[in-house]
Amino acid sequence: MSEDIGTTEVWPTSDSTIVGAPVAGVMDVIADFASYPEWAESIKVAEVLSEGPDGRPDRVRFSLEAGAISDEYVLVYSWSEDDRGVEWRLESSTLQRSQAGSYRLAPVDGGTRVDYRLEIELVVPVIGRLRSRAERRILAGALRELKRRAESS
Repeated sequence: MSEDIGTTEVWPTSDSTIVGAPVAGVMDVIADFASYPEWAESIKVAEVLSEGPDGRPDRVRFSLEAGAISDEYVLVYSWSEDDRGVEWRLESSTLQRSQAGSYRLAPVDGGTRVDYRLEIELVVPVIGRLRSRAERRILAGALRELKRRAESS
């Protein structure tokens, strides 16, 4: 991998965790965007802009504040028919050039395995190593917060 400043490569990052809650409960937490500001530390606003024919949100506007970084962005969602997965992509942002991600859920003994994948490209060039480290931090934090919320619901 190149570590040149200004690289345009998109580096997928993934992680997983086991949540002590059923698949349906975990998916309910993921789909309840209005509640994100209550449990997702960096999300200050999550507003559903539209819903798809299945009644699930398909466009959501977020306001993010993470230390010195703030962003307003809209994500477009597609939900799996088996209700065990969701994918998203970036529609617009003040800070990001692209974002794609997914959650995939699977029942396991004692709960649900959550696999999370995220790819982010910022408008401002970032050294590859720093970008990869930031993506891993975002994933770990998101999974930790999701796990806490789903297990307390």
